[in-house]
Amino acid sequence: TYAMTGWRLGYGVMNKDVAQTITKLVTNSDSCVATFTQMAGVEALRGPQGEAERMRKIYEERRNIIIDGLNEIPGVSVKMPKGAFYALANIKSFGKTSKELGDYLLYDGGVATLPGTSFGKYGEGYIRFSYATSKEIIKEGLKRVKEALAKL
Repeated sequence: TYAMTGWRLGYGVMNKDVAQTITKLVTNSDSCVATFTQMAGVEALRGPQGEAERMRKIYEERRNIIIDGLNEIPGVSVKMPKGAFYALANIKSFGKTSKELGDYLLYDGGVATLPGTSFGKYGEGYIRFSYATSKEIIKEGLKRVKEALAKL
């Protein structure tokens, strides 16, 4: 939201019992965010919100382009993501593993993806696309994916 990707800064709103459990869970993995990072997060929340809304709209446009474009490709299906800037496409109909198809798209189509198995065994049959780039690059990538998959 505030172009702080990778800062590993966030917050949660939950009831007290859940908060105690979550605190135990993250104490040794996600805690100890640097003070300056925490201060920057507070300033982002307290500051003007116009830029965040402008970026939200831009990412919404990009998301709609990639989701619509992927769903128009025969054999590919993708649901509307609810967060981040990624689309997780079902590619099971191609009869290849997510790594095989991802490698094929990279070498044959010039489009980098991430196999769903990067997120665990249940990710097999899916590949992840990012839409954290310009609309023009997204459209070009979709064209390349469509052309490459049409050859299979």
